[in-house]
Amino acid sequence: MDSQTSQPSQASPPPHTFQVDLRGLVDLLSHHLYSSPKVYLRELLQNAVDAITARRAEQPDAPATVRLCAEGGALRVEDSGVGLTESDVHSLLATIGRSSKRNDGLESARSDFLGQFGIGLLACFVVAERIRVVSRSARTPDAAPVEWTAADDGSYTVRTLPHEARAEPGTTVHLVARAGAAEWLSEERVRSLARDFGALLPYDVRVGDEPIADLPAPWDRPYPSPAGRRVALARHCHDLFGFTPLDSIDLDVPLAGVRGVAYVLPSAVSPAQRASHRVHLKGMLLTERAEQLLPDWAFFVRCVLDTDSLRPTASRESLYEDETLAAVREALGERIRSWLTGLAAGDPERLAAFLSVHHLGVKSLARHDAEMLRTMLPWLPFETTDGRLSLEEFAQRHPVVHFTRTVEEYRQVAPIASAQGVGVVNGGYTYDSELIEALPAVRPGTVVSELDADTVTAHLDTVDPAEELALSAFLGAARARLDPLNCDVVLRAFHPLSVPALHLDDRAARHEQARAEAEEQADDLWAGILGSLRGSTPRARLVLNHLNPLIRRISSLSDPDLIGTATESLYGQALLMAQRPLRPADSALLNRAFIGLLEWATHPDPGRDDRR
Repeated sequence: MDSQTSQPSQASPPPHTFQVDLRGLVDLLSHHLYSSPKVYLRELLQNAVDAITARRAEQPDAPATVRLCAEGGALRVEDSGVGLTESDVHSLLATIGRSSKRNDGLESARSDFLGQFGIGLLACFVVAERIRVVSRSARTPDAAPVEWTAADDGSYTVRTLPHEARAEPGTTVHLVARAGAAEWLSEERVRSLARDFGALLPYDVRVGDEPIADLPAPWDRPYPSPAGRRVALARHCHDLFGFTPLDSIDLDVPLAGVRGVAYVLPSAVSPAQRASHRVHLKGMLLTERAEQLLPDWAFFVRCVLDTDSLRPTASRESLYEDETLAAVREALGERIRSWLTGLAAGDPERLAAFLSVHHLGVKSLARHDAEMLRTMLPWLPFETTDGRLSLEEFAQRHPVVHFTRTVEEYRQVAPIASAQGVGVVNGGYTYDSELIEALPAVRPGTVVSELDADTVTAHLDTVDPAEELALSAFLGAARARLDPLNCDVVLRAFHPLSVPALHLDDRAARHEQARAEAEEQADDLWAGILGSLRGSTPRARLVLNHLNPLIRRISSLSDPDLIGTATESLYGQALLMAQRPLRPADSALLNRAFIGLLEWATHPDPGRDDRR
């Protein structure tokens, strides 16, 4: 006999049911799932609207009304929706996690509902200690109204009421505020929240006698003229976001059921700042802080839209990242891109006003989009030695588009390069060097070259060899003084004459300088490792201007110490002129040179010694 069959069978243990601590669940909802207690009103509106939608699926001509009445720390919300029977109440309201949309074959219509997670009335316990629901089913006209009363300790009661307790189908929810939460159920707060959440709802929603819905949406309303529409949308933006936009962009993606408008910010913002947008789901405000709705490069707009296709997360306060959202994001980005190209083609003044504020966002887009770069090429501004120009205009002036990768490099070479007739573009700002390097792809025949210290030096006039030989002692003393700083001394003739010296280096030289400094401060093991990284990296150089009168006077000095002090002073002044950050060694050199010059000025006679 099989050994397995010879073993005595063991009975399965009886199953147990999870026990739910409702107060703990309410605490979880209020402190972790929902961002604010105000969402309770959205849940109430959402349930009411879904109930009306469910009833109209079977009775298209059924009334569609929601009434909210707040008084004395209590709130009543009444709808003309599908209603509930006694069995519905037990199976739906008293069962956590089951959606009230799942009964009686309405599962197939769930795409028409706002709520998708069945948390429902539990959110009301965030502000209320007791919930009372009176409902009458529209599907079972003969059924008596039913009352469901629940407390935040998890207990509830259900009883049937006389028919006259509720003559028409629908549901009424009564809330009684918990201690400290009465303000959330005040009439003023309820009205404000209802307007915020329900302004685009397609049904008759009122607080007291005041209508809440404001339809059609501002972007769908007829206006007498395009200018009138622009003014009305600007007013809507100011009311909604607190700023008057530079322009508005229609957002219409019919296949995704998206309609709305994007407002262009009137001031520059950081690309790293996450933009927050307002998203309505089938008319109900879902979130005011949707961050993933637009591509990252579109940080210069804030948008508000209504959709019937995007999925909310469990808290219904943000969007679920899925393929649909990715497709909508791409489509909305394309709409903003089309707006930009339209401005470039037909409204250059508005485009110039926009770029004066948001050129960074357009550059971010253009670096990944050759067509956008080609379109924006005549408009995007860059800092150049010829002033602030577009790359198109700069390339027309110069056969070679020289550029620097850092702002520091540009500041070093810009005055000198300009005087020598060499055009340079500052590529040190965000995205600029990438766009400059992409220029030949959209403008065939353009030559782009990174400008380094060797290129600048090559454009400077050399000094007559005989004159340079005569100054060899001076140059030797100057080089000896700057050698510990990994800096060479070169003699050239260049304009402007007012510049006595020019400090030139490149990234490779700066890396070598940083490596040498780290090697000096490291222990033996680490110094050996850093020493092995030493290569043939070019050193920085101090270019002395032979045409400058001060350099001519200094080069006539014979005292090596005085030459060294003067060279250190020129080195420090060149660093300051290039607006380079000073290292500790540079600061010490400047102080030493300053004191040395003061001592020389007060004791000009080398043979004089006042130290006695």
